[in-house]
Amino acid sequence: KRSKVELIKENSNFLRFPLREELETEAPNINESAVQLIKFHGSYQQADRDVRSGKAYQFMLRTKQPAGIVTNQLYKVMDDLADEFGSGTLRLTTRQTFQLHGVLKHNLKTVMSTIIKNMGSTLGACGDVNRNVLAPAAPFKNRKDYLYAVEAADKLAALLAPQAGSYYDLWVDGEKVMSAEPPDVTQARNDNSHGTNFEGSPEPIYGTQFLPRKFKIAVTVPSDNSVDILTNDIGVVTIVNEADELQGYNIYVGGGMGRTHRIETSFPRLAEPLGYVSKDDLLHAVKAIVATQRDYGRRDDRRQARMKYLVHDWGIDKFRSVVESYYGKQFETFQTLPPWKFESYLGWHEQGDGKLFFGVHVDNGRIKGDAKKTLREIIESYQLSVRLTPNQNLILCDIRPSWKSRITKTLAQVGLLAPRHIDSLNLSSMACPALPLCPLAIAEAERGIPSILKRIRAMFDKVGLKEADSMVVRVTGCPNGCARPYMAELGLVGDGANSYQIWLGGTANQTRLAQTFMEKVKIQDFERVLEPLFYLWKARRTSEESFGDFTMRMGFDVLKSHIETYKGPRTGRSRILLDSDVHAALEKQADEKGLSVHKLASQVLLDYLNGSQDSDSD
Repeated sequence: KRSKVELIKENSNFLRFPLREELETEAPNINESAVQLIKFHGSYQQADRDVRSGKAYQFMLRTKQPAGIVTNQLYKVMDDLADEFGSGTLRLTTRQTFQLHGVLKHNLKTVMSTIIKNMGSTLGACGDVNRNVLAPAAPFKNRKDYLYAVEAADKLAALLAPQAGSYYDLWVDGEKVMSAEPPDVTQARNDNSHGTNFEGSPEPIYGTQFLPRKFKIAVTVPSDNSVDILTNDIGVVTIVNEADELQGYNIYVGGGMGRTHRIETSFPRLAEPLGYVSKDDLLHAVKAIVATQRDYGRRDDRRQARMKYLVHDWGIDKFRSVVESYYGKQFETFQTLPPWKFESYLGWHEQGDGKLFFGVHVDNGRIKGDAKKTLREIIESYQLSVRLTPNQNLILCDIRPSWKSRITKTLAQVGLLAPRHIDSLNLSSMACPALPLCPLAIAEAERGIPSILKRIRAMFDKVGLKEADSMVVRVTGCPNGCARPYMAELGLVGDGANSYQIWLGGTANQTRLAQTFMEKVKIQDFERVLEPLFYLWKARRTSEESFGDFTMRMGFDVLKSHIETYKGPRTGRSRILLDSDVHAALEKQADEKGLSVHKLASQVLLDYLNGSQDSDSD
């Protein structure tokens, strides 16, 4: 039995009915069928849950721009629309897009058409289709691998965009405002030599029912994990030779974050290697993967409809075999890759063409107030293009070196500081919007994380951790995982009013899933639970051991036992008697290094103990 949403899609005349009719009514909202369909057009119907007297309906619009690339003109348009028709803020998302909140129903067509006519789009930013395709946001002009990644993201986005035309029918009266797509994209979409297409359909890939659930793709280069590559349905890695010539692509499949609390059959999952394809086969291979999910993904239960469950249930070998039947070829052996590293691209960097780019840290991706006004002025005055990052930040591109000092000073005046002046906890943290607008939220996230991070830093200070000590903290208001909390070293996932699941054990480079540590932890109890863990981390970590690695090494039983017996950080210093010649030698070296004798002795003993532990483990 198919779910209700499947029937709505099938009977919608390719996303038109009853959305068109509902948009023409005087009501401030649209009906349930139209709510499902407008998602495909890039919008969610919401209600402000802080308003207690009736439903305060409004709409959120989400843009779609592969690799987060935003032209100077489009940025100015989005900034204007936020002020004129939205909440006065712009929200940067974890998929390199804008979200515009607070749009009223009668303004939807004006806002949508304005975005479209300025070469922007919201088509497919939501709904059961391929969402925005991620790629590293760094605008390197001298790195061919990065240019190949952006090109691949653009082509995959074009290949998998809905084709039936309802988007343009509804929002610009049938006028198609779009650039010509590359010929290889058109050829790949139309190729039905292996049964991937619905012949004669306005939607040759998606058909009348589109995909079972949302679908996410990221493209990157070896070692650069700025895109959380393993959390996507498909992860693509560009492979170049020593001459920087594109050879092909590694492909991962089966990642995804969403889950449902206390339902064991729903879970976050990391993507796993599928294989390697030559440079000319990427579009056909990805289309074959999408067709496999389209035809075999579950349509009876939306909580089990993501492709990660299909890969999990079948196993990678069966999944590969079925994909190959649509692909018409066998995948080659997955190429060896270097270790992954998270890249934020914050601060000043060289573009490789004589110009600079500056990565701006935006707390929780919310551009507002004086910061919004100043960013607009800089982008407009210097005619800069912009890129949005998967970590809810923004990159100002194409900056002349002579402008660097003025731009740095102007941004700092409104609190947009260079990364060295920002708490490292804030630099790597993320939160979803959650309350008051998200209908799925059951706890605070964006509004709550500033105080949570301050409390974590205070706990660090109390137990003796240093300013440079940090971890990846991510907070979501529900288990759907929009801010990817299951990859964090400390993930807080809303599971009730002012209550959170605590997830521990992710890594700074986003390559290991965290695990559920505790459930139903009230926000006022964070110190009781977290301070003992931070104290133990400081006391028993090995050299340079991250918090995520430490929690995995210690084991959750040990951590929970320590929480139960924790009495607070020890005060005072233990005294150790040293022979006079040893003390004299320490005193001499300490003076040479500019350290106290106590500090140097502590370092020497810690290095010795760590070395002993390593020897014992060997």
